[in-house]
Amino acid sequence: MTEFTWSELDQRAVDTARVLAADAVEKVGNGHPGTAISLAPVAYLLYQKVMRHDPAEPKWAGRDRFVLSIGHSSLTQYTQLFLAGFGLEVEDLKALRTEGSLTPGHPEYGHTAGVEVTTGPLGAGVGNAVGFAMAARRERALLDPSTPLDQPSVFDHFVYAIAGDGCMQEGPAAEASSLAGTQKLGNLVLIYDDNHISIEGDTKISFTEDVAARYESYGWHVQTVDWTNRGTGYTENLQALFEAIEAAKAVTDKPSFIKLTTLIGWPLPTKSGHHSVHGAKLGAEEIAGLKQHLGFDPDAHFAVEPEVLAHARNQAADRAAAAKADWTPAYTAWREDNLDRAELYDRLAAGAVPDLGAVLPVYGPGKKATRAASGEVLTAIAEAMPELWGGSADLAGSNNTTMKGQASFLPPERSSHDFAGDFAGRTLHFGIREHAMGNILNAINTGLTRAYGGTFLAFADYMRGAVRLAALQKIPSIFVWTHDSIGVGEDGPTHQPIEHVASLRIMPGIDVIRPADANETAQAWALALSHNDRPSALILSRQDLPIIDRAAAGVAPATEVAKGAYTLIDAEGELEVVIIATGSEVSVALDAREALQAEGVGTRVVSAPCLEWFNAQPASYRAAVLPAGVAKVAVEAGVPFGWREYVGDTGEIVGIDHFGESASGALLFAKYGFTAENVAAKAKLALSRLG
Repeated sequence: MTEFTWSELDQRAVDTARVLAADAVEKVGNGHPGTAISLAPVAYLLYQKVMRHDPAEPKWAGRDRFVLSIGHSSLTQYTQLFLAGFGLEVEDLKALRTEGSLTPGHPEYGHTAGVEVTTGPLGAGVGNAVGFAMAARRERALLDPSTPLDQPSVFDHFVYAIAGDGCMQEGPAAEASSLAGTQKLGNLVLIYDDNHISIEGDTKISFTEDVAARYESYGWHVQTVDWTNRGTGYTENLQALFEAIEAAKAVTDKPSFIKLTTLIGWPLPTKSGHHSVHGAKLGAEEIAGLKQHLGFDPDAHFAVEPEVLAHARNQAADRAAAAKADWTPAYTAWREDNLDRAELYDRLAAGAVPDLGAVLPVYGPGKKATRAASGEVLTAIAEAMPELWGGSADLAGSNNTTMKGQASFLPPERSSHDFAGDFAGRTLHFGIREHAMGNILNAINTGLTRAYGGTFLAFADYMRGAVRLAALQKIPSIFVWTHDSIGVGEDGPTHQPIEHVASLRIMPGIDVIRPADANETAQAWALALSHNDRPSALILSRQDLPIIDRAAAGVAPATEVAKGAYTLIDAEGELEVVIIATGSEVSVALDAREALQAEGVGTRVVSAPCLEWFNAQPASYRAAVLPAGVAKVAVEAGVPFGWREYVGDTGEIVGIDHFGESASGALLFAKYGFTAENVAAKAKLALSRLG
């Protein structure tokens, strides 16, 4: 076990972090000072005594990962990034929660150096931590498979997370923690700040369970450190916490949970333990009392003694140098011994994706559900993209998210009759845990590998918070959502998504892709994988759809999907009507065109698999596809919301603005007007408005 050391300068640095947190919140007038004050020693211990990292190279491949699941307490992390020398300075702390600062209200990935993931929505960070731990295992298996599991690898690292009472109450944290126990993630250490306080005060009004026992039941290694000494007096026993962390690191077959009982805001003179310090400034008198207690000038603000800052930064730099002195030679030796895998590593580190054009399946005329085509595409590209892995929330057979021939990612002893695997597997089994799945995917996709996860589209709402965080962080997670409309049929309205596609389209920063057939699905996968700056949603059908004959006269190739919306087949004769459709309704639009053309109405069909891509095209292209002065009809088996801007005031929208029912999908399509006859009639109505 590493020796625990703690000096007077270490303690002074902790107390400096406390007064900086108090001053920062007081200056801006809002924020969360209490936890940042009481957890300052915990965070300092991690950053200065435990974690392997390099402030001069925040993205160093050999670093440990840190997740502040209680993201509202952002100063817990910001003060340590300042002290360790990650690039934050006192002026940044003074600018807390103000426009353009490096210290926003919650830590933001890609914005502040040293922040591994955006946190704030409680519980999400726990899922992220599980994802980081899973990613570390997968990256090792992919890049260093020859090193025995009981031997260290350059791709090993620990994941440390701090969570609070709010995180423990949130479902996503429970989902992810349950999966972490099943996965036996021995590289994960979660510290639970058990202070019994939430916004409404003492948690006994709503939260009385034995959290440690719950984590034991999940299969975690559980320890308890009580700084309140069962309410008899407060002692920040950092050696006990350090020893608990070291003991956790020694347990390699279970994730570790450390319940740390604290007093929020300690050592504030009058407000320690009170919920008022959770999310509000403390007031000048209380801060002055804190500073006097800690030996600081009560009239000085943002005071940092040069010797304290020098100590913290030098200590962090020295530890980084020592860690790299061990890691770098091992990394160099790995590269020399693994030339092919080193080449793969370099591609992954650069975020480059291979050209998939040669391996994508090409489909001739016939019928196939786009969910089925999606599964075939995944199998086809598996060898070309060894970094790709994924699965579903217990819906592998329905979502078609399993690459054929690929083992499952799980401890070997967890293998079942249907799914066998090991730590090198590529098929993920999230269980029925949609929200955790989304958070886990987001963490994985910040790293070297690419991961996807699936469920039914109707359940996208269960994971919407994680999807929003993916978009906010510009993380290239791929969400596979099947059973995309009333075509689900007999399962009824609980499983028939109506408003979901439209609601996803209004979310900034995500590409919502609803392909018309198998070939569009193949192109959609290739395009989604080519983007590393935003998430993608693949919206796929349960039912078989006609595969468009791309060899037929006038039919555009499926590669046009890249434009978001394109002329699938143009009018014969003068253009009078444009029918815009997505997904399963494209075949309906084609049948409507045939009927209209038979009556001499020149009709163009536009397939619009991704409106985000279409909206990004030049105005000239968009105007050419959807020209002014012609009748327009939009057809999509979902709410009409959003289509008016494409069809104009005189256009028609064939949609559904009510829930479905339990009946065959074909019957429902006919009953609700998704037929060639109705679409053709709507086209004529729109045409009549043009005179």
